[in-house]
Amino acid sequence: MDAAGVRPGELVLDVGAGLGALTAPLVRAGAQVVAVELHPGRADRLRRRFADAPVTVVRADAADLRLPSRPFRVVSSPPYNVSTALLKRLLAPGSRLVSADLVLQRAVANRWSRGDAPGANRWYYHYDLSIGLRLPRKAFTPPPHVDSAVLVLRKR
Repeated sequence: MDAAGVRPGELVLDVGAGLGALTAPLVRAGAQVVAVELHPGRADRLRRRFADAPVTVVRADAADLRLPSRPFRVVSSPPYNVSTALLKRLLAPGSRLVSADLVLQRAVANRWSRGDAPGANRWYYHYDLSIGLRLPRKAFTPPPHVDSAVLVLRKR
């Protein structure tokens, strides 16, 4: 969260918000947060937890997410199974994405940062992609079967 450098007033999407582990520090940083969560129970819990905060909870699939029409950032730990679809949506022509810090399966983050992802040449003209913090399995509860890393995207 600290490495993302979120500033007060910025519009930030937390895709796959779950119960708000990243949403809460984003709120503390002063961001206007859009918490995206597909699971109805978790979305309801997010609405109750952040009822008095600048958080909009959207119940949607990350792969079908409608992006904001104004500049925005993403700080999130999305479900691993939607990583590629989410990245393609965030980097699609017309996207107003300024930056993203995404916790992804380490192999996926490595592939994207090296430019090995399908169509990567289009995105490298507009964005710098790099690997940030590396996260071991034990950093999560419950631990996934793979290690993770933060994929950092910054608009050039």
